[in-house]
Amino acid sequence: MKDRTNDLGQPIGFAVPDWQACPHPRGAVMEGRLCRLLPIDPVRDAKDLAAAFGEDRDGRNWTYMPYGPLAGETEVRAWIEATCVGDDPCFFSVIDRHSGRAVGVASYLRIDPLMGVIEVGHIHFSPLIQARPIATEAMYLMMREVFARLGYRRYEWKCDALNAPSRAAAHRLGFQFEGIFRQATMYKERNRDTAWFAIIDRDWPQIREAFEAWLDPANFDADGRQLTRLSEKMAAALK
Repeated sequence: MKDRTNDLGQPIGFAVPDWQACPHPRGAVMEGRLCRLLPIDPVRDAKDLAAAFGEDRDGRNWTYMPYGPLAGETEVRAWIEATCVGDDPCFFSVIDRHSGRAVGVASYLRIDPLMGVIEVGHIHFSPLIQARPIATEAMYLMMREVFARLGYRRYEWKCDALNAPSRAAAHRLGFQFEGIFRQATMYKERNRDTAWFAIIDRDWPQIREAFEAWLDPANFDADGRQLTRLSEKMAAALK
């Protein structure tokens, strides 16, 4: 098979001649039509995130997180300052372009620039954006940053094997299931078997095509309803 290159001119596939370590994602600013992703800031974002997280009335969004629930600006700000301002995990706030407010967070973690491997996680999207195109665009922007700008070879998604919504989201976003790591960790006084998913650089051109076709305004009717599902776009692109 003839080797291909990514947007940076680096080889993708089996051959990795003259490989060089990837840049770290710290400080990235990711711009989309519906949202912006900015490095998280406790002063700027704590109030907005506390209000957004507060829309989750029964705390269900925290079920599979190793921390939380968090309530109120003071507690959210303390969590950001203690957990989210380091280099790994490298946290970003999702800023809704319409409201200008932070409505969710996500991070890169287990960042290995030398091997070109990086994981996405700590995804906490408030009810304000769940199941909306903005949430999908945020995931696309993070993926694009990894492959198109930073040149990573592998992008991972891991979740509790019991977390059916997270596993479904991984499939919808183009990740391939790679297996279950049994008793991989513990949190909140319970065992966690971890489901592993990944996208590699060879997958990215087709996955990018599917995302961009789905996110195109022409794919939505006047009421904002999708005309074709992302899963259908992804299946067509990856066949």
